[in-house]
Amino acid sequence: MDPVIIVGAGPVGLTLALALARQEVPSVVLDEGPGKDEPRPARTVVLREDTAALVERLTGVPSAEAGCRWAGWRSMRRKQVMRAVTFDETETEPGLAAPLHIAQHVLTSSLRAAVTGERLVDIATDSRLDTIEQEPSGVTAHTRGPKGTWWRGSFLVGCDGPRSTVRKLQDIRFPGRTAVERHAVAALRAELPWPDEALLHRMPPWRTSGPSGGEVTGRPLPDGVWRLDWLLPPGKDLVTPELLVARVRETLAGWTGGSTPPYELLDTGVHIVHHRLARRWRVGRVFLAGDAAHLLGALGTQGLDEGLRDADNLAWKLALAWHHGPHEALLDSYQAERRGIVAARLRAADQALPLVRGGGGLRSYVPGSARGHDGLLTDGHLGQGALGATGAYDRSPLAPGPLEGETVVDTLPGAQVTDVRVTAEDGSFVRLRDRLGRGALLVVLVAPGTGVWERRHWVTAGIMPRLAAAVTALPHPAELLVTESYPGAAAHTVLLVRPDGHLVTALNGVRPADLYTAAEATLGGPVRARAGAEAEAEATAGSR
Repeated sequence: MDPVIIVGAGPVGLTLALALARQEVPSVVLDEGPGKDEPRPARTVVLREDTAALVERLTGVPSAEAGCRWAGWRSMRRKQVMRAVTFDETETEPGLAAPLHIAQHVLTSSLRAAVTGERLVDIATDSRLDTIEQEPSGVTAHTRGPKGTWWRGSFLVGCDGPRSTVRKLQDIRFPGRTAVERHAVAALRAELPWPDEALLHRMPPWRTSGPSGGEVTGRPLPDGVWRLDWLLPPGKDLVTPELLVARVRETLAGWTGGSTPPYELLDTGVHIVHHRLARRWRVGRVFLAGDAAHLLGALGTQGLDEGLRDADNLAWKLALAWHHGPHEALLDSYQAERRGIVAARLRAADQALPLVRGGGGLRSYVPGSARGHDGLLTDGHLGQGALGATGAYDRSPLAPGPLEGETVVDTLPGAQVTDVRVTAEDGSFVRLRDRLGRGALLVVLVAPGTGVWERRHWVTAGIMPRLAAAVTALPHPAELLVTESYPGAAAHTVLLVRPDGHLVTALNGVRPADLYTAAEATLGGPVRARAGAEAEAEATAGSR
């Protein structure tokens, strides 16, 4: 079968290529550039726990080596600390893990290095897309440039950024709002009073002009480097080098409580945040992902986080279709799940923006309003609440209906599972997240005490043989894992987990019929009905 064509060699496109290769699906990445990324220390990204784990899993590079895990977070207003958070490296509760701050060129370089050693991924540099042709059996794309040629693929995914050629060629509208926020940005090396702690400072005492009196964010990077962002007033006023240097000097002096300390200015820029959402994310065999499908980033939220989740969601579905033929309901679920999550995030940001950025008016005199504003901004920056928390696919078309044996655990159906220690089928102890992204479903049995004994002592005892038989009988390959405990789960609870780490259901014991039904729904519907529909679709296509 033909490879998947991925247009765009940024973090989302390269992540998708590696995720497909992990599931034995070949791809060709069309890179319109020369294959090298210019170092820009002021262009950085913040990854949450799940996306940082995804990148680490695909590249093999420990996150601590690539970026900076924040030791803490503080939100200040004038001279008052509104909220302080200390991150514990051993913390496993979702939403409280330290974010990973990394320069985008470092992230892209680590993904490129992983792709270089991957036999199933080819990168075509200096290849700019200009034509897409679809037919029932595949996609044909043409690129111009020194290596201009025709490419044949099974599917095509546009990961080619805000000005996506793929989106334009498919005539997909991209409505939204322009310049919802503007920030002056500087990357510099300096010693600040809060080593490895990120800081949001609203209305700093040395600055009283601008929206809400000004706002500056400081986020640490490795080697003593910091990224500082100053919120700019609405409009298109030019940010001059002199203005930026003045901001740097007054901010460093204000934070250190004296004269401006020594610093080395490494890079500067202006970051403009747009909010846009593509009307469609799928047209036949063509898909959109990342900035080609959505733009967000106001109030501390991170657009790349959602782009990486797009790739993770789409990869296992394309892999299933590539190996076993098109699964229309499964492929359609990509847009339903991912677009729904991003739309909710954009709605939350659009509702919060007037409250946080409105400035003046009655809200300025309402007791506690400032603390509420800081809470909203903290949610966005730390990946919590409606603004920042990892979304749950609780309304997914792949969700099974009510099951007789369904039970409740701390993870809601459709949400990301907690990363617990599990025993694999070979007896080794691994993290649950290490088993994700391989194309297989995961069945996790909660069995207290199993971690004390070697696997050979309990693998043939109690309910294990019956559960193993039920897993073998599932309509898709699944891996059976065992954990001593899972938050909110009773002994002998059985969890069914998707390849991208989202919980399908929790069952109170071994229930083969319920397990099969849930797995069948996760794959897009009953196998027999799906096969009949696909055969009918192929016959219709063949008669055209």
